[in-house]
Amino acid sequence: MPQNYTPEFKKKIVRLRLEEGRTINSSTTEYSVSKETIRRWCNEFKEECQISPDTKTEYNNMKEMLKLKRENEELRKEILFLKKAAAFFAKELD
Repeated sequence: MPQNYTPEFKKKIVRLRLEEGRTINSSTTEYSVSKETIRRWCNEFKEECQISPDTKTEYNNMKEMLKLKRENEELRKEILFLKKAAAFFAKELD
């Protein structure tokens, strides 16, 4: 039996996918929505971006946010590594 989802719910799922980088599988498990449905919603949003300048701006913002989150995570890993290296070399000098 088909379910009716609110536009807000659909947008939330698309945002999780495009902005936060969540996998389709994780959204499927958490929200009980089929993989194909999530793919369709994402494709519809991308198509809407071609028509509406506001939606295109929102889509670009989502992509930029995802890029920045990934970059931020990479920088955190590098900082952690450098802290460990500094502690190691500090012990060597003592």
